[in-house]
Amino acid sequence: MLFNPRTYDPVQFDERTRQLLRATVDWFESRGKKALIDTYVDRAWYGDFLEFAAKEGLFAEFLTPSSADDSKRWDTARIAELNEILGFYGLGYWYTWQVTILGLGPVWQSGNEAVRERAAKLLSEGHVMAFGLSERTHGADIYSTDMILTPDGEGGFTASGSKYYIGNGNVAGLVSVFGRRSDVEGPEGYVFFAADSRHEAYHLVKNVVNSQMYVSEFRLDGYPVRAEDVLHTGKAAFDAALNTVNVGKFNLCTASIGICEHAMYEAVTHADNRVLYGRKVTDFPHVRRELTDAYTRLTAMKLFSDRAVDYFRSASPEDRRYLLFNPMTKMKVTTEGEKVIDLMWDVIAAKGFETDTYFDKAARDIRGLPKLEGTVHVNLALILKFMANYLFAPAEYPAVPSRLDPADDTFLFQQGPARGLGAIRFHDWRTAYDTHAHLPNVARFREQADGLCALLRTHAPSEAQQQDLDFLLEIGQLFALVVYGQLVLEQAELTGLDADLLDEIFDVLVRDFSTHATDLHGKSSTTDEQAAWALAHIRRPVSDAGRAARVWTQVEALSGAYEMQP
Repeated sequence: MLFNPRTYDPVQFDERTRQLLRATVDWFESRGKKALIDTYVDRAWYGDFLEFAAKEGLFAEFLTPSSADDSKRWDTARIAELNEILGFYGLGYWYTWQVTILGLGPVWQSGNEAVRERAAKLLSEGHVMAFGLSERTHGADIYSTDMILTPDGEGGFTASGSKYYIGNGNVAGLVSVFGRRSDVEGPEGYVFFAADSRHEAYHLVKNVVNSQMYVSEFRLDGYPVRAEDVLHTGKAAFDAALNTVNVGKFNLCTASIGICEHAMYEAVTHADNRVLYGRKVTDFPHVRRELTDAYTRLTAMKLFSDRAVDYFRSASPEDRRYLLFNPMTKMKVTTEGEKVIDLMWDVIAAKGFETDTYFDKAARDIRGLPKLEGTVHVNLALILKFMANYLFAPAEYPAVPSRLDPADDTFLFQQGPARGLGAIRFHDWRTAYDTHAHLPNVARFREQADGLCALLRTHAPSEAQQQDLDFLLEIGQLFALVVYGQLVLEQAELTGLDADLLDEIFDVLVRDFSTHATDLHGKSSTTDEQAAWALAHIRRPVSDAGRAARVWTQVEALSGAYEMQP
């Protein structure tokens, strides 16, 4: 299940994609672990990686849609694959790629052909991009911006204001900047425009983080915005911001997976080769449980994320189910990544602090992904908008196949107005659960999922509880588990996943549901009826010593399976 550079051959992709993915892996491996660690510790700018990417045409090949160059495509499946590889070697390498994706979002959604051509040319020359949305005072609150555009009387503007938390802001060939007009009130005053970090009116203030990544604060002082630099105006600018984040936030899940995979090789290998109190560490039952939980959680992360790719690639104006699965990848998969690292860290203990390990870097960097592109709480609140239709109003859709075909995902840059989420319909989530009802823990989790539906029918949140976000977020956690399990099951069916491993995944989900039910029971605003429901839906997973032993052999096989070249 795990990415292993020693055996990696992405046969599912076309020859050009395979060559670039393999070249990326080979570049990191030939560079070696010492260089990877030294540059991380020294917080050295990853210019050598950007030189490699420019030479190979990596970003240009993967991030140019066919509408800008008919020899290229924007293919979410291979983008996800590269996310995982870059995360495997370090968050900084992924981050410069990620913020380039965000910077390109408003451009590829724009009808401004001059800027589109400029962006395609910059990519072909090896430049990276930036997304100038966040501000120090307002964060990513796009309803409020202090980047002010004043009309210059000649059809253009002068822009003044600052932006904060802007990755690549130190070198970006193009920065997509969000602001508002000084002479127009309300949503009609929003503007997205293209800026150049090399312009004399663009002032780089500082790097606001202590890492390899350059997360900039920059300031524009009377920056000239020509009419031909404008990407979007009015409500279209607002929609472009949200739709760009829809595209960009998806990348967080596969980066998290890559980080966890590399850390897992180190952790299992260390534990399996260490003897304490006369016993091999991996002979202790609690160690086996923790490492097995980490492995099964990581497997579920991969299954969910891979299946979500299919819904992204198959999206259309009539099928916007991806808008639920997207915040799920951002919120659920990345927080699962934190749990995976924590479980392994409990096993390897002090080893997890050693500077010459990858794990030390993973333990720090895994914390960042749940906090990017909207907090966990923001994305949980978003997920709640879909709950009623998802659980209670299924619709008919054609089956969505595995999408590894070399197609351009054109809809991602034609998403349209960012509204109407509560009207989106979903296929029946019960179908996936019914298909796997023979697995004991799938059946047990299904009982809990049906129980959630019963709770919402008979003891739905009151008007006051609907204003209590702390209460609602716990309901959101329970709902998220149902959605998570559905896509895990769909991908398991498509890939023929080992039944033992799948049932072990649902052993974890049963326990997680019980944990959130317990938390709901303890909320001060929970009613007596809701509290009684919570206690009644705590379940023990169905244990099976033989199944657990068989899954453990999969975990143990990771010992020595991969070590990065020195």
